[in-house]
Amino acid sequence: MHRKTAPRVRDGRVQRKNNWKLARDDYTRRVQPYPIIDRKRPGRGYAHVLTRADVERFIDLLPDWDELARGLDAIVLAPGDWDAEGWYLPGVVAVCAWERGLWTTATKEYCAHNRAVLDRLDVTREDRGSRVLCKWTQATVRAYQLLDVLLHELGHHHDLMTTRSRRDAARGEPFAEAYARRNADAIWESYLAAFEL
Repeated sequence: MHRKTAPRVRDGRVQRKNNWKLARDDYTRRVQPYPIIDRKRPGRGYAHVLTRADVERFIDLLPDWDELARGLDAIVLAPGDWDAEGWYLPGVVAVCAWERGLWTTATKEYCAHNRAVLDRLDVTREDRGSRVLCKWTQATVRAYQLLDVLLHELGHHHDLMTTRSRRDAARGEPFAEAYARRNADAIWESYLAAFEL
């Protein structure tokens, strides 16, 4: 039996055999001068506090943005994850959606580790035995996600781009945390002028 293996001809042009469109989240194959800001569905029980416009306004505040944007293909507003506030892959940084009710419960260790950020944003905390209730507002969540989570993930990207091999973000979590804190301190006044807190 003879099987047809060639694609059809339409309007005198041979059609491609397979689907050659890029997947929506295949960020690394596109050539763009500016990273894509992609917003995914937040997932059940989560909501995006950040908008694309928030991210664009925020990156305009970063003094080293031109250098930082090299090799960065996308900033993703990703679905919520109970175990992560954000993530990083080479060329892609993400901020996860927030729990829908805004207020969260956290461990005492988490609050102690993030005490400087929580104090700066004036997040009210109530001790609930082994857990702590953090009373966030939309403005404080936005500030936290931009000034801590996004800067932390951008710190991983900066680590990769400044490592000689550019194959691995070799300096890890301590570098990303220091990068986020240093840059948050540097742009704090500009942030207050650009965003409501």
